[in-house]
Amino acid sequence: MSDRGKLLNVGPKSTAWLRQVGIRTEGELRKAGAVGAFVKVKRAGFRPSLNLLYALEGALTGCHWQQVPTERRAQMLEDVEAAEAGLPPPRGRAAGFAQPPAPVSDVTEEFQAEMEAESGDEDADGRD
Repeated sequence: MSDRGKLLNVGPKSTAWLRQVGIRTEGELRKAGAVGAFVKVKRAGFRPSLNLLYALEGALTGCHWQQVPTERRAQMLEDVEAAEAGLPPPRGRAAGFAQPPAPVSDVTEEFQAEMEAESGDEDADGRD
């Protein structure tokens, strides 16, 4: 961020992401808003956590990202979901072909089943 150097909560990785989506100054960040900037970063193919969203809001309001009020966080999440719902799928991905990752519980259950099957096989072979 070149308006006044470094913004509160915005580190080098976040600054690089913002720069790559065309947000180079504090003024440009203010114009985009925390939600707009966050959505731009996600749409560019980066994988930001929600901490970036809160950090950007904190930078714009002058508070630490952990001090962004719960009500404001909830509103920003709704705004992000609404903004993403109105956008076409990212380039290179046809609608309906992007598969969400399996829930952790499903993966854990599959892993446990595989481990039980392997341990059962060992017993059947007479090995310990």
